[in-house]
Amino acid sequence: MSQKIYVNNPSLQTVKDGYPGNLLIDGEFTNSNTKDENSLFKVLKWRFTRNPQREEKKNEKYKVDVVKNNGFLNSDQDIIVWLGHSTFYIRIGKIKIITDPVFFDLPLIKRKTELPLAPEELRNIDYLLLSHGHRDHLDIPSLKILLANNPSIKILGPLKLSTLFNELDFKGEIQEAGWYQQFKSDTVDFIFLPAKHWHRRGFNDFNKVLWGSFYIKGKDKSIYFAGDTAYGVHFKEIQKTVPPIDYCLMPIGAYKPSFLMNLFHVNPEEAFKAYQELRARYFIPMHYGTFDLSDEPMGEPEREIRRLFREQGNSENLLMEPIGNPIRL
Repeated sequence: MSQKIYVNNPSLQTVKDGYPGNLLIDGEFTNSNTKDENSLFKVLKWRFTRNPQREEKKNEKYKVDVVKNNGFLNSDQDIIVWLGHSTFYIRIGKIKIITDPVFFDLPLIKRKTELPLAPEELRNIDYLLLSHGHRDHLDIPSLKILLANNPSIKILGPLKLSTLFNELDFKGEIQEAGWYQQFKSDTVDFIFLPAKHWHRRGFNDFNKVLWGSFYIKGKDKSIYFAGDTAYGVHFKEIQKTVPPIDYCLMPIGAYKPSFLMNLFHVNPEEAFKAYQELRARYFIPMHYGTFDLSDEPMGEPEREIRRLFREQGNSENLLMEPIGNPIRL
């Protein structure tokens, strides 16, 4: 018989009334009330299935623009700067934040875009936000550089996150939260929120670490950082729970083949629908163009999200800047 318990961080406040905590079944976190599917069979099916867009993908010349720039590090304005994939530099309320830092190639996967600056230049960072433990979001070589140059940085992330830091000599603060829990912080508020995803870094750690998203609230501006997520009811629940969202940082890439990817990634149409359900003001896309992780052509996510906003007549609410080019809040 499965052992089911609800867990959270008892030292943190839960902001959703009546929320019991995250369900843990036989030591595995879950997205629902049953154990999540281990998708190994579908991964094998993907590897042995021909990609119908193979030739289109092979012949495409798409590349994300990169602006070589480190000047934003000295800015006294509130800004969001995309550094590639799901990595952002954010300055809000004088607080400096980095999300899901990945600066280099991944195991067996080459990075397709340059960084706008040397990773060693990222200093005086106040908070590091880690949405989950996948290697394209939590990269040990990148963390070693970031932590070495920012020894006072505070790390915010999901329950059991600290188990992934065994090979890092970090003596600083790591706060772990369950969904709908508010971290302890000054000046800027951080709330950990749901995502429909999963965890694995090795053979025996399936869903042993939680995953999620972040709500960031300054004095008069707010940001939602979605991490990695499939489409689900959690977007409507988030909208009901947190104050209004100004800037929605949402993934748009790595969604084909859909029989596998829709278990844990939104496609552009789903990302746009989630943005609408969150009732956010601006949409800033991420998780595209930096790593080739799936079957769709590299430029398709950008083309599709631009089409969706254009057809809705609100293209001015889509903020797509080159890597390294600041968006002023």
